[in-house]
Amino acid sequence: MSEERLLSQLKHLFIGRPIPTHLAHHERFSRVTGLAVLSSDALSSVAYATEEILRVLIVGGVAALSFATPIAVCIALLLAIVVFSYRQTIHAYPNGGGAYIVARENLGRTAGLIAAASLLIDYTMTVAVSVAAGVAAITSAVPTLHGDRVLIALVCVAVLAIGNLRGIRESGRLFSVPTYFFIGSILVLLAVGVVRYATGTLTPPTPVNPVAIGTVHTLGLFAILTAFSNGCTAMTGVEAVSNGVPAFRDPTSENAAATLGAMAVLAITMFVGITLLAHAYHIIPSNQETVISQIARALVGGRNAAYYAVQVATMLILVLAANTAYADFPRLASVVSADGFLPRQFMNQGDRLAFSNGILVLSAFASLLLVVFEGDTHALIPLYMIGVFVSFTLSQAGMVIHWRRLGTPGWKTSAAINGVGAVLTGVVLIIVAATKAAEGAWIVIVLIPCLVGLFRMTRTHYDHVASQLSLRGFVPESVRHNIVIVPVGGIHRAVVQALRYARSLSPDVYATYVDVEPAVTQRIRQDWETWGEGVKLVVLDSPYRSLMEPLLEYIEQVQKTHPDSYLTVLLPEFVPKHWWQAIFHNQRALLIKGALLFQPDIVVTSVPFHLQ
Repeated sequence: MSEERLLSQLKHLFIGRPIPTHLAHHERFSRVTGLAVLSSDALSSVAYATEEILRVLIVGGVAALSFATPIAVCIALLLAIVVFSYRQTIHAYPNGGGAYIVARENLGRTAGLIAAASLLIDYTMTVAVSVAAGVAAITSAVPTLHGDRVLIALVCVAVLAIGNLRGIRESGRLFSVPTYFFIGSILVLLAVGVVRYATGTLTPPTPVNPVAIGTVHTLGLFAILTAFSNGCTAMTGVEAVSNGVPAFRDPTSENAAATLGAMAVLAITMFVGITLLAHAYHIIPSNQETVISQIARALVGGRNAAYYAVQVATMLILVLAANTAYADFPRLASVVSADGFLPRQFMNQGDRLAFSNGILVLSAFASLLLVVFEGDTHALIPLYMIGVFVSFTLSQAGMVIHWRRLGTPGWKTSAAINGVGAVLTGVVLIIVAATKAAEGAWIVIVLIPCLVGLFRMTRTHYDHVASQLSLRGFVPESVRHNIVIVPVGGIHRAVVQALRYARSLSPDVYATYVDVEPAVTQRIRQDWETWGEGVKLVVLDSPYRSLMEPLLEYIEQVQKTHPDSYLTVLLPEFVPKHWWQAIFHNQRALLIKGALLFQPDIVVTSVPFHLQ
């Protein structure tokens, strides 16, 4: 079996067989799979949002934890407003693109690029944070795995990448069950908690390795705002559905809007419910165990099947929350690429109709973050929300301009809804930036303009290339003379074949041989009379035994002598039967190609000789 066939079969095993383009419409989401794939980020964030609030409030002592409930209610109201605003975006922009398209069309190109940069960074952070949080759920249940959390996280990223390379519908099938398993587990947990509270059978769990409890008597405004900004992680992923509207089955807008509404109801219910249970059970954050784990241990008992079911469900949804990013990052990158601001490879769809290059790039950067931050959720969280709220604010502000420009009946009401959303998310953005900058959010604040600069540099390059390739005003030159140079390292069949091909291209053919051993050179001269095909042999001196330098100097000399001619460098190459056999041969042809790649008016081509 050939290596190519073996690699093809391995690819089909992991990725699946290619899907023809005419079946693309079968690969779209239903509402059920759309909720699982595009809402998993927003739904999973309830697993750590409450904990991030409590970790800040604990500096004010146990009594300060009571602030968690009003903070959660405020976040829930904000979430509802933002979701309602995004429902309008879905109907106004049914072709997707989310904040990038809305900001670009209504606020200008720069605003659009800022939104795109923010979202791409946010999706990368989503993968890193979600996977790290999922691994934290594993290590809470099995503490002995704590030291291997980075390795486990990288394996999870690899599984997600392979699942998404298999295509949209395949990833929906793979990841729907864990999402609904988590939703069911949390809702059952909340129901049990309500019953326990109503019957007065609450028993707070004993915290394992709790965080240090502060002694501050009065909690300052900055601390409360920090807790609020931490809790706003519950809002991440809200924009994913509006970005991926085209991924839904027809009618796309109605299905996307319904999915967004269901996501909001579930997310608010679970987030507020977990926060209320944490308050009722007097949960204290732990360095070793998550808040969800403590609540589950208190409600269903420690280390039994029900407890482990909750932990497994939490782990799965947290890891699979990254799937939201895998659904939207490649799609957004393809849209930005189509506008010329990212390399065009991001527009290419793979065998399974997935944007494979975007999936691979997202996996690489998320893995890098996990390694650099050692898979620590709490270290990654501060970098998480800047991009989210930048895109929120720009999208909602853009929608205000959209409604005003459209001027249809009821536009003022629609503009007011989006305006309220823009103001609220803008205020939260300022709070997040102020409270998180010192903890690492400054990295994202710096990265966004850097990425915008990269976008502009890419577009400038493409514009420059287009201007040079344009046929406008172009007058073709007369046919130019062609001189062919054939570098040879000896006399064999591959060389004879290349010489014959060279003579078919031009009457002016010169073979070059670099003299490093006079005795060998003499034998070459003798054999050339028989096998040289009538081509002139030029022997180049090399007193320092260099093979490349004399050849490059000769090519430069020929160019200067014939400035109006094309120069073709023809390289005889033999191709081994097996790819691994290439390590037994020098790569001189490859070096020559690299040296001449950027030289104008030089054509470098290979004449392969396949070994049996």
